[in-house]
Amino acid sequence: MEKLEAYNKARRLGVGSNDFSLVNKIYHPDFKAVDVVSGVEVNIDTFKEALHTLKDSIIVTPAEALFENENLLKVYRYNRYKEADTFNSITVSLFYKDGKIINQKTIFEELDYDPSEGRQDWEDYE
Repeated sequence: MEKLEAYNKARRLGVGSNDFSLVNKIYHPDFKAVDVVSGVEVNIDTFKEALHTLKDSIIVTPAEALFENENLLKVYRYNRYKEADTFNSITVSLFYKDGKIINQKTIFEELDYDPSEGRQDWEDYE
């Protein structure tokens, strides 16, 4: 399974059904990142908790690759908050060690338009 496909599937399973078996396979046990919303450093367990809580408030599109090499996968995707017509563009840089994600850096950009216009409906991603 390619990096992008594994990343998308791991997110979908974790958010949708609390199944973190693929997250456990593709994320390094020493994973650390700074949560972009809270500014707090998270490990793999707190990252999985955060992923699962997303399903109640956010619709997430599958990521698309911007750049990939052996040590880095840079992707972008969009979020829509369910309770408001608020949209974000998300860029995530995933850093690899021993073939697994060891760190990620996330950048949020609030959008003043609906990025799904002319594309799929948000309900297709729920």
